[in-house]
Amino acid sequence: MIDFRTETFLSVCRNMSYTKAAAELNITQPAVSQHISYLEDNYSAKLFEYKSRTLRLTEAGEELYRAALTMRHDEGKLREKIKNLNNGSKSLIFGATRTIGDFDLPPKLARYLKNNPGTTIKIRLDNTKRLLEMLDTGEIDFALIEGYFAKSDYGYRAYSSEPFAAVAAPGLCPEECALEQLLNMTLIVRENGSGSRRILERFLTERNSTISDFKNVVEINSIHAIKSLAAAGCGLTFLYKSAAAAELKSGKLVEVKIKYMNLKHDYSFVWRKGSIYEDEYIEIMRELT
Repeated sequence: MIDFRTETFLSVCRNMSYTKAAAELNITQPAVSQHISYLEDNYSAKLFEYKSRTLRLTEAGEELYRAALTMRHDEGKLREKIKNLNNGSKSLIFGATRTIGDFDLPPKLARYLKNNPGTTIKIRLDNTKRLLEMLDTGEIDFALIEGYFAKSDYGYRAYSSEPFAAVAAPGLCPEECALEQLLNMTLIVRENGSGSRRILERFLTERNSTISDFKNVVEINSIHAIKSLAAAGCGLTFLYKSAAAAELKSGKLVEVKIKYMNLKHDYSFVWRKGSIYEDEYIEIMRELT
């Protein structure tokens, strides 16, 4: 079990301040110092250091932080499993990015529910950044994401590779062109933290461009709204082709072929690295995907 000194360590990591950690935990600052000193003695390593008057984790501190997050998550998972044993139920608590949750997951989840009747499921749909934060705090057990993540912090499996494309209403812009020809248009884009936005940002950086280079930018955190605006001729957007499959088939949207753009990106199944429940998560992934 995670003891109170490790909880103090995690609080200091969240706040990067002994004073703020003391206030968060409702203990004194000397108590915080004592807890950190105990851990440093226990692991024979400094966990924090000051650089330019800013508190930072040492390399050893970073290692303990990653392990402590996983241990705290696993303890919460253990409590949930024991509770389920007592009432004879089974539960899944996980997250998915909006593209996956809205377009890829439903038929697979339906199959899983038919094969596992009586399972209680809680799903959080959010962007990649927020889902990784939920993994770190133990709010969810695993996540299905399409964005980038630190592979040093998470266990993962890639379960599909999906094409990423520019789309717009028919006739709004050339169906084959250079990126520079599109910069005088309105770009409809997901919010910061979105995996699909990060993929777009990386592509633009490789072409010496940024989102702000477009004439106008409309930011919205709903894929359905983005597609509706694009189909109404309000601007150009970039998304996974699977998310716009129905609109591309019906002709409401068309793919814009951009020179030098041939993007694919993995959908990934992600959990806290080192979790004792890794094998269980991989089995769930096989059933879901």
